[in-house]
Amino acid sequence: MTGALSPAAAGGLADAILALHVGVVAFVVLGMLAILAGGPLGWAWVRRPVFRIAHLALMLLIAAQAWLGALCPLTVWEQALRTRAGQATYSESFIQHWLSRLIFFDAPWWFFVAGYSAFAALAALCWLRWPPRRGARSPRPPCPGSKKTGFFCVFLLAATHSCPTFPLPT
Repeated sequence: MTGALSPAAAGGLADAILALHVGVVAFVVLGMLAILAGGPLGWAWVRRPVFRIAHLALMLLIAAQAWLGALCPLTVWEQALRTRAGQATYSESFIQHWLSRLIFFDAPWWFFVAGYSAFAALAALCWLRWPPRRGARSPRPPCPGSKKTGFFCVFLLAATHSCPTFPLPT
């Protein structure tokens, strides 16, 4: 497939795949931080099934690839495109390469397998501790002087002058 691309197009596509890869890494890492913070704090969006299924599935896929000794397909595609573009490539996984470059950390492959596995286990434990819920919504504070909640309450009460927090000019 890469043979039909010009070197410039291959380089641009490699950069796009790299950006996608960074996005996936950010989703996994920041998603885990959000779950760890939002679970105890009651953030409803971190319990939405679509988010949690995508997060856990990615973690399990990453851990399985590490156990099998397989590179991520995004890494393989990016490197093939960089080769086509005549650009330098790296021989290890995306994460290992960039973590090594970012924090000057060189570790054997088993270290990354253990790390990916621990991260996947943490995601699974979070699933058990704060399971996804259908229709999870953040609780809204009640409007003063009313049993109703949310923006509509504030609007309705302000419009009828019964909410002292938002009096309307007369």
